[in-house]
Amino acid sequence: MKQLIEGFTSVIKKILSATYVDEELVKSVLRDIQRALLRADVSAELVLKLCRAIERRVKEEEPPPGFSKRELLLRAIYEELIKVLGGERKPNVLPSKRPYVILLVGLEGSGKTTSAAKLALFYKRRGFRVGLISTDVYRPGAMDQLKQLGDKVGVPVFIDKSSRDSVDIARRGIEYFKEEGVDIIIVDTAGRHRKEEYLIAELREIYREIKPDEVMLVLDASIGKQAGAQARAFKEAAAIDSIFLAKLDGSARGGGALMAVVETGAKIKFVGLGEDVEDIEVFDPPRFVSRLLGMGDIVGLIERMKAVEEHMKLMEEISKTKKVTLLTFMKQLEAIMKMGPLRKVLELIPGFSLLPLGEEQMKIGEEKLRKWYAILKSMTLEELLNPEIINASRMRRIARGSGTTVRDVKELLQAYEIFKKVSKLGRRREKLLAKYFTKHFETGLDLGL
Repeated sequence: MKQLIEGFTSVIKKILSATYVDEELVKSVLRDIQRALLRADVSAELVLKLCRAIERRVKEEEPPPGFSKRELLLRAIYEELIKVLGGERKPNVLPSKRPYVILLVGLEGSGKTTSAAKLALFYKRRGFRVGLISTDVYRPGAMDQLKQLGDKVGVPVFIDKSSRDSVDIARRGIEYFKEEGVDIIIVDTAGRHRKEEYLIAELREIYREIKPDEVMLVLDASIGKQAGAQARAFKEAAAIDSIFLAKLDGSARGGGALMAVVETGAKIKFVGLGEDVEDIEVFDPPRFVSRLLGMGDIVGLIERMKAVEEHMKLMEEISKTKKVTLLTFMKQLEAIMKMGPLRKVLELIPGFSLLPLGEEQMKIGEEKLRKWYAILKSMTLEELLNPEIINASRMRRIARGSGTTVRDVKELLQAYEIFKKVSKLGRRREKLLAKYFTKHFETGLDLGL
């Protein structure tokens, strides 16, 4: 992982230090990305697919107003990496019922037993009562290891050293924990060994006997792209519901393993980032990519770009809407406030960048935006949809509820009337608004967007 992070950090530095982004720079950046991924044991096919997607976006897409080709390239790299890793949504890790039975499977040495303890601690800290069961009757010390880890995280463990029947141990363990009122039961199984065919048959028998709510495959990230082949093999042998990718911390091949697994269509739920029982995270593609790129600021950049696109889309929808309400106005304010500092917002809107607005005016404008938003949040839905019903009595109530004055409420309603008029003007609206501000506001900034 360290090698992969260093490779992508170098790519980001190259983009940021370039005088301008042209075709030659894009090709150079893509070559660096290819080298970084191939060294991390990512399959050539996946690397090619990723780089083609980035190149296509940079060639075909136009950056939102106020953003450059450089920022578009950064966004393309960030978002395409997230797509490869399964998208922006986090997996749902909360149990759908109680008791909830998780059956852990995997190769010998993949880290199942340690992962079982990590899962137990993860759920215990979220208020669930957890029980662990060891069914590994083959590996010497396997049951003792899980018992020691269970004691360490403060979770009860069911073992039976006198029995050689894994299926019976699993069945009795679940019955025991159900009687104890446990919420989540985690069943640790034996890893693959020389009796592989027997083990697969045994796993199927355990599965049929205990009917688990989830089968979780534990994979060792250090095996690189071979993790994909292992995931496919287990999916063919059993109904795998989720994956725990262990030992992701120090392996240079960890990124390759992660991407290879995702390529199989399997759902990665957790990742293990160290040897300690606390080193567990819910797999979050955006967070992983941010760590990979070594630059948290990219996330903020992407959010601002999305906010601008949201603003533009909203304005287009408003221009087609027959009735513009205070609810519409509030949504527009929300979109504007997501874009960042007010000066940056105005630079994104044609006509506004030429206005002679100083820092003091910007501070007044930002304060006014916050006030207006507070006022709107203090209104009822009926008032937001029908502003004409807001009389003096309602104004006093809204002012008290928002911590503002009646004058502030009146000013908001005036700005709303301006917004309602210009929102129908399409491309002419920005120039008219800029002209309006220049003519009517000598002090402060009255933002009637």
